[in-house]
Amino acid sequence: MKNTNIPVLLSFSLLFLLVISFVPQVLAKRVYLDITASDVRKIVVAIPDFKDQKTGIQDGTTGRKMAELLGKALEFHGFVRVVDPGSYGSGPDVNWADYGVDYVVRGQFSRSGREMVIEGRLQDIAENRMLAGRRYKGVVGQQDDMVLRLADALVEEFTGEPGISRTSIAYVSDETGAKEVFLGDVMNRGRRQITRHKHLCVSPRFTPDGNFLAYTTYHRGNQDLYITDLRQNKVTRSLSRRKGMNLAPAFSPDGKTMVVTLSKDGSPDLYLMTRKGKIIKRLTSRMGINVSPSFSPDGKTMVFVSDRSGRPQLYLMDMSSGRVQRLTFEGQENSEPAWSPKGDKIAYTGRIGGRYQLFTIDPRGGHPTQITSEWGDFESPTWSPDGKQLVFSRRRNGHSEICRIFANGKGMQVLFALKGNQSYPRWSGRPR
Repeated sequence: MKNTNIPVLLSFSLLFLLVISFVPQVLAKRVYLDITASDVRKIVVAIPDFKDQKTGIQDGTTGRKMAELLGKALEFHGFVRVVDPGSYGSGPDVNWADYGVDYVVRGQFSRSGREMVIEGRLQDIAENRMLAGRRYKGVVGQQDDMVLRLADALVEEFTGEPGISRTSIAYVSDETGAKEVFLGDVMNRGRRQITRHKHLCVSPRFTPDGNFLAYTTYHRGNQDLYITDLRQNKVTRSLSRRKGMNLAPAFSPDGKTMVVTLSKDGSPDLYLMTRKGKIIKRLTSRMGINVSPSFSPDGKTMVFVSDRSGRPQLYLMDMSSGRVQRLTFEGQENSEPAWSPKGDKIAYTGRIGGRYQLFTIDPRGGHPTQITSEWGDFESPTWSPDGKQLVFSRRRNGHSEICRIFANGKGMQVLFALKGNQSYPRWSGRPR
């Protein structure tokens, strides 16, 4: 089937020149912030309008948009509070201590024809010195992407790990009258419709490189599996149209293989397949219903759901030996596991008190931790690439929306304010 979508976001990896400059003596003493700590205080950051390097003045349009986008991206990570620029007039020369500011981002840009350079430096107010600088070169149309790259670099300066501002979230929305797959970044910018089957589509799944998106659709009357190239307007091709279930895959970390649930022989079982949909081997055999696989970051182990014990529970499979062991023993129904990119936790949906809530559990076993407890049904958890946040769907009064929460159970909020219902979110990895 021809995909008629025209991508808005392009791959910029070959177009950017990145120059990084550090102050070695400062970085050597740097103690990174643990943003997962329960008692962490938010860093207060001021971001004056970016300065036009040619004129030497703050730019009231382009420079302000850059500062606003940078602020939104930093605040998304949860440990930064950006001072309202209206409180100090958006200017660069202020007694920052009066505003409780910890750091100031000094940004500037320059344009020459279609070329654009964006620079940003981080100033430590308490120490009264510059910590690090970043410089990005591209074309005018890549302005926002360069700003988000700067945001992720600043997050790395604070925490020791790059930020996730440039990552994407795929989800299913019924705003067109049918459940189709949509894609946008974490602030839902560059949003675009991926599928146009005009039939039910569910369970989008990114390949590890983020270039492709697989999903299950019913538009031919069967539960078929398709994959589409997100980088350009290309033909969407089928991965598996075998009779019965062809459920969304779990791609191995190296992206070379995938595990898919097929019911071609009767019961839903897990199969290891190539990226082109060729079966390599059957992983489970007539041991109840086996669905929802998710790989560990090293690809050595897979978690999945099976009702072989009578009710849906989480199980672990060693990929080399095929040995299976049960992981969850609490709760009557546990499903939709998602292995953290850090490898230390598995998030899942558990039924408790007649409602679906989110839990995490150590892959080595033990007592699970309940992450959500509010009214409603919380389903389809998916991890951020840094393993610090979860995105999921929350259903209340028949309405479903995409929300996010931090791994410690704090900071839950609706992520996208959209018409219709949204479900089946899936977080991409960091783009290269």
